[in-house]
Amino acid sequence: MAGLINYVTDSYNELKNHVTWTPWSEAQRLTLVVIVFSVIFSLAIWGVDTVFSRVIEQYFTWVKS
Repeated sequence: MAGLINYVTDSYNELKNHVTWTPWSEAQRLTLVVIVFSVIFSLAIWGVDTVFSRVIEQYFTWVKS
């Protein structure tokens, strides 16, 4: 149990005193960039999926006839 407490204490000390954190404004800006690109990428995937679905549906309609 003492090892676990020592680990948590050392980890907290490391995070507080030795880690360089990104400034809050930059973190917000980078988060916004990630959100925007995620939305754009998901819309692109949705578009390609929709087109492929229609192409495959049209192909099977053509083959069935």
